Amino acid sequence: MDLQDYRLVLDGIDRELLALFSQRMEIAAKIGEYKKENNLPVFDPARERQILLNIRERSPEGMGDYAVALYSLIFELSRASQNRLIGKKSALQTQIEEAVASTPALFPQSAMVACQGVEGAYAQLACDKLFRLPNIFYFRSFDAVFSAIETGLCQYGVIPVENSTAGSVNAVYDLMMKHKFHIVRSVRLQVDHNLLVKPGTRREDIREIYSHQQAISQCAAYLQSFPGVKIVPCENTAVAAKIAAESDGSVAALSSRACSRLYGLDCLEASVQDRGNNSTRFICIAKDLEIYPGADRTSLMMVLPHTPGSLYKVLARFYALGLNLNKLESRPLPERNFEFMFYFDLDTPVYSPGFLQLMGEMDQICEEFIYLGSYSEVI
Repeated sequence: MDLQDYRLVLDGIDRELLALFSQRMEIAAKIGEYKKENNLPVFDPARERQILLNIRERSPEGMGDYAVALYSLIFELSRASQNRLIGKKSALQTQIEEAVASTPALFPQSAMVACQGVEGAYAQLACDKLFRLPNIFYFRSFDAVFSAIETGLCQYGVIPVENSTAGSVNAVYDLMMKHKFHIVRSVRLQVDHNLLVKPGTRREDIREIYSHQQAISQCAAYLQSFPGVKIVPCENTAVAAKIAAESDGSVAALSSRACSRLYGLDCLEASVQDRGNNSTRFICIAKDLEIYPGADRTSLMMVLPHTPGSLYKVLARFYALGLNLNKLESRPLPERNFEFMFYFDLDTPVYSPGFLQLMGEMDQICEEFIYLGSYSEVI
């Protein structure tokens, strides 16, 4: 037999598989109707576990893992079909639908907004991109920004979550597990780092360079050209500029051009980041759930059982419902060995039936599940 002959055989097998799969889904639908009439849960973990064990035992040598993976996906598809037939709404589904209906059509032009740092920080630039005339309150830490939202001191907060060069801001993801909030919008800001100094300072006069740790990471290759110069992390790039402005001239800062004007500094060398396409993504958070028109991105956090295949089951559910995953982040849970909080960004409209169905099903496969919000991103 040649390649074409083998392909013809496979085509025949696929036709049989498709027919059997269709039959199985029809029976699953009838089971779903029975469960609906008798008020039974869709998910029966004990039965699924026993079926998978039987499949592994009956599989030819070397095929057990493949068969279990295949049937795990089939089970996810069956449950998705049964949940759609039952049509029972969860409290979260109702909350999301109410938020979509009650949120104003336009994002606010002005509000009290919490940012970390001081005037001139990149968070402030991101805030100005989100709001036309924000009333900004500055705080020393990201933790304080989250707290300002929780306590109602500010309506919104703007916080960085990831950079295209340095990656995720891990401290922020750790704080997400601690605080209660909702994401209402995100914005991507082009970040341009510059070496700022007091007027008259020369390159050879510099003894220390201050900046935020993320900015230092984004300029790592450039900073190697300063042997013997102390690199000092600080709270914020704007704080670094302020320190440089108050120094004796031996201190430089990696900061924005806006800070050079704000603090009366000279730009000794411009655009010193290692990559030209350097952007930071900020999220705008609020205490209450607000879902503005056009929301096409959703953020979730969940704790999964510490068992083989638990993450696969979640990803299979996304796939079964046709939902695109564009970010997956994990952070260790404090005081819980080898357990993680998973953070997901889904690229899906909030109005999608598949999305609403997912919101009603996640508590079946997660130990803990937190819906952070649905929103759009400003570019």
